Amino acid sequence: MEVYEMKPETILKGINEKVEAEVNVPRISRKTEQAIREKRNKWYKILSLFIFFIIWEMASRINVYQGWFNPVFLPSPTLIIQTGYDYFQKGILFKHIGISLYRMLGGFMIGTIIAVIGGSLIANFKWIENLIMPIVNMFGPIPVLAFLPMFLIWFGIGEGSKITLITYTTFIAMLPYVIDGIKNTDPVLIRSAVSLGASRVQVFTKIILNSAMPNIFSGMKACLGLGFSSLVVAEMMGASSGLGYIIVDAKNWFKMADMFLAAILIGILYTLFFCLLTALENILFKWKKDGITSAVES
Repeated sequence: MEVYEMKPETILKGINEKVEAEVNVPRISRKTEQAIREKRNKWYKILSLFIFFIIWEMASRINVYQGWFNPVFLPSPTLIIQTGYDYFQKGILFKHIGISLYRMLGGFMIGTIIAVIGGSLIANFKWIENLIMPIVNMFGPIPVLAFLPMFLIWFGIGEGSKITLITYTTFIAMLPYVIDGIKNTDPVLIRSAVSLGASRVQVFTKIILNSAMPNIFSGMKACLGLGFSSLVVAEMMGASSGLGYIIVDAKNWFKMADMFLAAILIGILYTLFFCLLTALENILFKWKKDGITSAVES
């Protein structure tokens, strides 16, 4: 039998060829990696919700047979879906959802606009800040529920009191985000615009406001939950329709499935609003994510 002796040159050549082959293997970019990770995380979130409702359904069914506590206290997801279908058949499901959406959209948008205008004035004029901020700091920590009876007396039991309450809650919560975003504008950008002959109005609209927009969107997303909380509070008194009204009416008649249905619908509406704001933010401020990714890749 012949024995072949491997020369050192042959061994080194083989190693070099293997290394070159590994180096030349195409690698996925960091952006693609991030997209795959985000897609995987999205499916994990959907899976977690699915598992949560499965456990809820099982616990509710087991409780019916074991009798740990009154089954009325914990209706199953299937019973809640059946309740929603009953509302749909009666033709009142979308009526309640629609009126809540109308109140929420109206109050939230008006509150955001007032916060942007008020925050711009406060951030640019010190005397307005000295005049307004002590009042805002005094009333800001007071729970919105405390103002509901006053709003009902001042604005009546119609739509005015409900939309005004949501507007007030949004304005108070949004104001610090607007002020912070405007005050943290890079002064170099302002000086550059002024040196190029931009007027004060152009500096504010083109530089300061654009620079503050990411902060404003962050504030809108952060204040969205407070807006829905004030919606429920507003619809719990002096209302004859809406998701908050369903909760109060169900409490009076001890209809737990109706209460769970309204609560879940509020959670779904909040999630849709939040996803919409996030998608809009990603479109308008794509440079934020791309800037970070490019910096890491380089």
